[in-house]
Amino acid sequence: MLPRKVWGVRPVPGCGLGGRASDILRGMDVLEALYTTRAMRRVEPTPVPERVQALILDAAVRAPSGGNQQNWRFLLVDDPDIRGQLGPIYRSCIDMLWQSIYKDRLEAARANPDDPESAGFLKIYKSVEYAADHFGEYPLLLFGFVQHDPSGGSIFPAVWNAMLAARSEGVGSSLTSVLMFRLDEVLTLLGVPRDEGWIMACCVTFGYPKGKWAVAPRQPVQDVAYKNQWAAPLGFEVDGPLWTPNGDS
Repeated sequence: MLPRKVWGVRPVPGCGLGGRASDILRGMDVLEALYTTRAMRRVEPTPVPERVQALILDAAVRAPSGGNQQNWRFLLVDDPDIRGQLGPIYRSCIDMLWQSIYKDRLEAARANPDDPESAGFLKIYKSVEYAADHFGEYPLLLFGFVQHDPSGGSIFPAVWNAMLAARSEGVGSSLTSVLMFRLDEVLTLLGVPRDEGWIMACCVTFGYPKGKWAVAPRQPVQDVAYKNQWAAPLGFEVDGPLWTPNGDS
């Protein structure tokens, strides 16, 4: 018999939300989650349990939104048939991406693969290609929609909350918006109404990663941030991550 409530989650018969409260909220140091939630595209086909799906969505709706309107909708997809239909669509969208927005950059990287910047881009290219070849195999997808707000200011904080919640349960994620190339087909497949002002902001893939969690390399703070005036120096420098797994930052 299913319990009536598990940490605030009311189970629906057959949904598999049984377990202890500690199974629903394991918890993680906030800085560990922030520093190690990077794009994880290589994942196992293992299904993401519905208790984790519940946590992902519950964390998402705790995010702030403009005027607290909460004008968002979240669509989880774990149906193999729908994922299978989305796979070829995503593959073609990635091909269109390489042939348009990133065409020049990809050609330059291939022409000079030993250059450090080229090598970094080609590494990303291989990772994205893997996602394109295996998109239909991701065990869980989350589509984020916002109503009448193309800015993204009220949906992306919620999506990021979802990704952090997944990280706390050992589930990797990767955000993509490339399905916009074939938006009409995606909306039709998902049954999204066209006359209510819903805008598809992104899709996030989820799964248990094959690789290791780590702090992703990024440009130093002082190279991308100013203080008080554009191009004015910060007055301080950050030479490396201020959080590390062994705590020696």
